[in-house]
Amino acid sequence: MSKNPFRYFKTSPEIIQLGVMMYVRFPLSLRNVEDLLHERGIDICHESVRLWVDRFGT
Repeated sequence: MSKNPFRYFKTSPEIIQLGVMMYVRFPLSLRNVEDLLHERGIDICHESVRLWVDRFGT
């Protein structure tokens, strides 16, 4: 049985994937990703994005 890599996060996997994709795919800063997600109604901290990218990024 494969373990879920998102099991310790309260945020949904779709939001984590979106944040990591924005940061890795486009030349954005962590605060820019935070602002873009906030415009979509997702209230997270730029440090959360940094942790996600460190864990799930390239």
